[in-house]
Amino acid sequence: MTISVNSSGNMPINIDSGNSLKVAVMAKNQQKIEGEMALQLIEAALPPAAPVGNVGHNINTKA
Repeated sequence: MTISVNSSGNMPINIDSGNSLKVAVMAKNQQKIEGEMALQLIEAALPPAAPVGNVGHNINTKA
């Protein structure tokens, strides 16, 4: 099955359903990989976890 799509130019674009399915799957996989990379970048930018223990939690404000 071939689908004809009119582009902004004068020449129509023909899409073969078998090839378009392969391209769609490849695009989906690429988006998934880019999403995982973005999440890893966000996680790497997060501040470190809170310190363990009591050191640094209490600040003496009296002189």
